[in-house]
Amino acid sequence: MTQQKGFKIIGISTKTSNNNGEASAAIGALWSQFISENLLAKIPNQLDSDIVCIYTDYESDYTGRYTCLLGMKVSSLDQIPEGLTGRQFPGGNFQSFLAKGSLPEAIIETWRDIWNQNETLDRSYTYDYEIYDERSRQGEESEVDIYIAKK
Repeated sequence: MTQQKGFKIIGISTKTSNNNGEASAAIGALWSQFISENLLAKIPNQLDSDIVCIYTDYESDYTGRYTCLLGMKVSSLDQIPEGLTGRQFPGGNFQSFLAKGSLPEAIIETWRDIWNQNETLDRSYTYDYEIYDERSRQGEESEVDIYIAKK
């Protein structure tokens, strides 16, 4: 378990659930929009080049509806471009998991493993997130860190 600092993010979001493949379609569409609208270039005050995918506003647990926010960490929420969302997330305790392999299959597989351990993870359901850095662009050798909020 690691203590993570809080951060601010600007990006785009959607409400979804993990039922009947809804999340795969909704999150896939979010990624398509992020790339096609070149949001990497439009987000002001970026702290680094990593893309962050956050799961938050859980109605209950991983079986309920939640918000997926795709964006970048920023130093300020003073300038939020039209059509984008800015949010601040507090620090807290997180357990990290490493998704390895081709994306998005490796991400989906790792989340299935997390859900299978749900009883023992003691999740807080405040927010969970994934970091897409240069390691996430390595084809079949890609790696993505997933952080799960703990109580």
